[in-house]
Amino acid sequence: MTETLIPGATPLAQLETLWRERAAARLDPSARDGIARAAALVERAADGEAAVYGVNTGFGKLASVKIAGKDTAQLQRNLILSHCCGVGEALDAASTRLMMALKLLSLGRGASGVRWEICALIEDMLATGVVPVIPAQGSVGASGDLAPLAHMAAVMVGEGEAVFEGETLAGGVALQRAGLTPVVLGPKEGLALINGTQFSTACALGGLFEAMTLVRGAVVTSALSTDAIMGSTAPLHPMIHELRGHQGQIDVAAAMAALMEGSVIRESHREGDTRVQDPYCIRCQPQVTGAALDLIRWAARTLEVEANAVTDNPLVLVEDGAILSGGNFHAEPVGFAADTLAMAISEVGAIAQRRVALMVDPTLSFDLPPFLTPDPGLNSGLMIAEVTAAALMSENKHLAHPCTIDSTPTSANQEDHVSMAAHAAYRLRRMVRNLSVILGVEAICAAQGIEARAPLETSAPLRDAVARLREVVPSLGADRYMAPDLEAAATLMREGALARAAGLELAL
Repeated sequence: MTETLIPGATPLAQLETLWRERAAARLDPSARDGIARAAALVERAADGEAAVYGVNTGFGKLASVKIAGKDTAQLQRNLILSHCCGVGEALDAASTRLMMALKLLSLGRGASGVRWEICALIEDMLATGVVPVIPAQGSVGASGDLAPLAHMAAVMVGEGEAVFEGETLAGGVALQRAGLTPVVLGPKEGLALINGTQFSTACALGGLFEAMTLVRGAVVTSALSTDAIMGSTAPLHPMIHELRGHQGQIDVAAAMAALMEGSVIRESHREGDTRVQDPYCIRCQPQVTGAALDLIRWAARTLEVEANAVTDNPLVLVEDGAILSGGNFHAEPVGFAADTLAMAISEVGAIAQRRVALMVDPTLSFDLPPFLTPDPGLNSGLMIAEVTAAALMSENKHLAHPCTIDSTPTSANQEDHVSMAAHAAYRLRRMVRNLSVILGVEAICAAQGIEARAPLETSAPLRDAVARLREVVPSLGADRYMAPDLEAAATLMREGALARAAGLELAL
């Protein structure tokens, strides 16, 4: 499958397809003319006497050093090799491919000055499955994601490392096996490849896509938990939420009400229930998850703009006949979006963990058995599953500390304010993994609690969700080795399986 990208107008849904399906990508043919015109302007500048940053000068603090025309190709190659300073584990293949597609989108706007051959090689690498090995650490998100993108560009010139057909190879060997030829970089082309926010944006988009899937799952698990503890649906009344006016809150309350419609468990305690109000983790679910949903939607809009942006430097303004230095490589918008996503992810997990704690506590669960085991004492049931959820909730709270408010000067104080967007975005992967386990534990606990209410039944949508869970996690009787159950439930959450089973639709 190959996605055709329209620079400046590629929607989030198409980017998510690229990320999830690892699809190939090509620029719309309409982009070629603009790319060629910008490349011609750069070529003229390279042949001229005037110093033009990144075309015939050094870089960063060395921008005042003029480079002879005969050395421009070596200048660009040296730039790539010297900037390959990434460390740490390799970025996953899906995010690496998305990063490459985002670089295509940026170059395709016709303001970077690269030749069409540069774009064509990225397209061919995506089509044949040559995936550069991108160390995940080393960018401060200021003059672009220099180190990560340099590792991508290194493969394009026949250096570095890449994965091809499941094997990690030298970059040149990977290209050769795929039937591709390394490029010789022209003026500005190396700089255009490594300047930009594509690493940070790809990681943030991956976090966004997973966070949205998990928020949908959280709506399902929260409805399951409400029925498991025989909670009230009165706080879901639409007028409560209309009176406040936040769209995420309104949407979550409506979704939960629809999921619980027809629950026999709910109907069984409308009369005679001595409880006046449920704890906040039940009563305030729309307010918390809905607020998180609003933040996710805001981050989505920001990242969609960034994905379509030109973020290298200098920019080639064809209509003005000018090549101008600016600061679009500064990843502050991406950092803010990633920090916002981190807060949302953390809070969805925090309130879910409180629902888990509620269900395993016999003093709060409205007569569910202690730790949800039918034979407490001899069996510990879900006691330590709840502890695991608490540990991951706490970890996410620490990880949610904003990264963008940090800055450290680099490049001999030329780059004296940086965004830290790269690790703001990269840590989201760990956070969504933690959240999937928290919600998986909640699903296991809630299903166990609902089954303890038999012969009373929950609603049809929630029964379908429980049935889907039971395909991979059996009901808990006597104690058993629990780790595979937690992993299986977390996988369902990451895949969005329970939300699909329940028929939940909640738009980004």
